[in-house]
Amino acid sequence: MDTARSSPRQRALVLALATICFLGIVLRVSNAQTSSVNSPASLEQLFQQQRWHDVVREAEAQDTRSADVEYYYGTALAQLGRWDDAAKAFRRGLMLAPDDKRFPIELGGVAYKQKHNREALTWLRRGIEIDPFDSYANDFLATIYFVHGNLEAALKYWNRIKKPFIEEIQTDRELKIRPVLLDRAFAFSPANELRLSDYRTTKRRLEGLGIFALYRISLVAGDDTRFAATFDGKERDGAGDGKWGALLGVFRGLPYQTVYPEYFNIGGEAKNFTSLIRWDAQKRRVAADFSSPLEGNPKYRYQFDLDLRNENWDIRPSFKGAAPLLGGLNLRTEALGGRVESFNSGRWGWTTGAEFSHREYRSVLAGSGLSPDVLLSGFQLKHLAELNYQLMRVPERRISMESSISLQTAAIWSTPRHTFEKLQGRLSGEWSPQLNGDDYKVQQTLRAGTTFGQAPFDELFMLGLERDNDLSMRAHIATHDGRKGSAPLGGNYMLSNWEIDKHVYNNGIFGLKLSPFLDTGRINGPTPGLGSKKWLWDTGVQTKISVLGVGITFTYGKDLRSGNNAFYVTTSR
Repeated sequence: MDTARSSPRQRALVLALATICFLGIVLRVSNAQTSSVNSPASLEQLFQQQRWHDVVREAEAQDTRSADVEYYYGTALAQLGRWDDAAKAFRRGLMLAPDDKRFPIELGGVAYKQKHNREALTWLRRGIEIDPFDSYANDFLATIYFVHGNLEAALKYWNRIKKPFIEEIQTDRELKIRPVLLDRAFAFSPANELRLSDYRTTKRRLEGLGIFALYRISLVAGDDTRFAATFDGKERDGAGDGKWGALLGVFRGLPYQTVYPEYFNIGGEAKNFTSLIRWDAQKRRVAADFSSPLEGNPKYRYQFDLDLRNENWDIRPSFKGAAPLLGGLNLRTEALGGRVESFNSGRWGWTTGAEFSHREYRSVLAGSGLSPDVLLSGFQLKHLAELNYQLMRVPERRISMESSISLQTAAIWSTPRHTFEKLQGRLSGEWSPQLNGDDYKVQQTLRAGTTFGQAPFDELFMLGLERDNDLSMRAHIATHDGRKGSAPLGGNYMLSNWEIDKHVYNNGIFGLKLSPFLDTGRINGPTPGLGSKKWLWDTGVQTKISVLGVGITFTYGKDLRSGNNAFYVTTSR
């Protein structure tokens, strides 16, 4: 009887358990079907079919997403124009897979579509760091730089994928230089890939011709990877750019009693003659040089120089006020020299040459600033050698750094005969912070020099602002009452020049820049009265004006040690 009464309860319990098991199986099958629909493989199929709305809907239905799902999701959002949401999806994917190049590359594409070009470049470079030879990323990155006028950066990345192929080289205007000579200046040729190294070598050799004040090499896109290279150069030919340009060029130094007779591109062969004639009673000078490509090859250039000077020097510790006279003399020098310069490549080059000279000193007023050891007169023979090398060039950052080292070895037949060597080094850097153009440009130059042996007075280094001197401390004018000698002199120096150029106005004929600067330097003289004793600090601003190819620079400088203010004007081609 008890067994009979319990049987219905057991049957009910078994039925309930069976029902629960059945429902569990149904739910598992349903979940499996849902998971199958939302799996990456299913999303990939929708992705390949370009069913973007379905990809978004299925991806959003998942509680958690893998890196692949985020990639499909972000791509679909981008195709639908939902750029911000796409960027968020790609960022989440990048967090899940930091070494997956797809995410930074796609983030670059999204940023480019939103016209955030700097951000696009940053993401694309990150993608290339993961895979340096990704064809799509390199082409995309190069194209952005190309559109923004940075051809060097474009070539850097195009060269990784064997682009661009040059079909022809064209000139935009009629030029007077011989076509054969111009053609030899180009290190690349039609029917070949344009390599970045060849482009830089070409630029160096075009500059070495000395006749192109402004020029541009641009590419015109053709079919597929093919381009036409176009050269557009503003040529110096004859005395200058037209009648007014020639007059400005020759007479640009009239305010300081100087004229500059010049003639460029003689016979269309890039043979140039430049000279200056100065009739200032304190600083008479006649100088001339003639240069030309060596045997019609733009890779090498030779130059002959003539320099005649008759200068009155007063050695003083300052260019202002009643500065005490530490010595004085009349210096007469005659020098004749020649050199050969090589433009081996865009990376490096060299110069070698010799100079034969004679000097004599008259009306010498010996004082604490002058000693017989520096007043070495007579004939001198000097050998010059220089090596230039580009240490760094990052075209996508628009940063470059160049260096040079030069050595001069000389013998002077004074009584007794002396020999000396002058060693100088230079390190210069340049940075244009904007994506394109040169609205801002930061420049820094470090220089140092030393002398071994006893050098004559006219071979001493000078830190100061003077038209015959290139070691500028821009609040230390090197003349007092028109006579040289008020800037520190010596045989060993260190000098730093920093400035930033800001374009204010430019219409192609007239240009204006403002350039704040900071100079610091120190020089040791062979006698205590000549050197600087302490580090010099100068600051100020330059106003740079260009008119028809002639530059005029107005300098205001302040000596931070003495408080002196300096005003100076220079001109240049």
